[in-house]
Amino acid sequence: MTTDPLLLTGEVADSAARLLDTAAGLDAAAVAAPSLLPGWTRGHVLTHLARNADGFVNLLTSARTGEDIPMYESAAARDADIAAGAGRPPAELLADLRHSTDRFTEALAAMPTSAWSAIVQARRGPWPVALVLWARWRELEVHHVDLATGYRPADWPAAFAPHLLHEVVGGLAERPDAPALVLRPTDGNRPELVLGDAQDAPQVTGTSAALAAWLIGRSSGDGLTVTPDGALPTPPEWI
Repeated sequence: MTTDPLLLTGEVADSAARLLDTAAGLDAAAVAAPSLLPGWTRGHVLTHLARNADGFVNLLTSARTGEDIPMYESAAARDADIAAGAGRPPAELLADLRHSTDRFTEALAAMPTSAWSAIVQARRGPWPVALVLWARWRELEVHHVDLATGYRPADWPAAFAPHLLHEVVGGLAERPDAPALVLRPTDGNRPELVLGDAQDAPQVTGTSAALAAWLIGRSSGDGLTVTPDGALPTPPEWI
């Protein structure tokens, strides 16, 4: 799957619309309830998604104007903004998410073709701005699951899960704490993915969505099979 920003715009817009529909159905008790993320309520997740959109607007603006604009003022400021906004009433959370989504859409529309080759200052350092669309799509889809409102990895768009799986496996390949694995996606005749030494590694089979969800800690591995028969290995914590 491509990460070409011009080809992902529609996917990101569709994911944002689904998320906004979910957020619109949450009352005060629901936004105060725990999410799937330890220590975070649904209000934390929704606030994070709004501030994440603003952070990506900063990166797009930096690429367009040539100004040195970081994604966030600082890690501490990012965390403080999320904590401060998490307890707001549902209507305020929803309005914030809608307005930040609109700002992101406007920033995308303002990008000239030449600006997509820029390198910007993301949270973890210099980053190609062309990855912003994929990163926003990933945030929307994964955190929609984290809201724990019935949206599951199995509901991820068909094009999303395989790309997430490849990204996660690529990241794990650079980590010494990752277990040796042979991953066998069952959807779309996709090739197996190997982590570490394949010779004695367990083979884990399932859909791309099920494999990716397990590797990023959004699933216990339900629906996956292991060969030889046994317990699933424990993946390291994802970003």
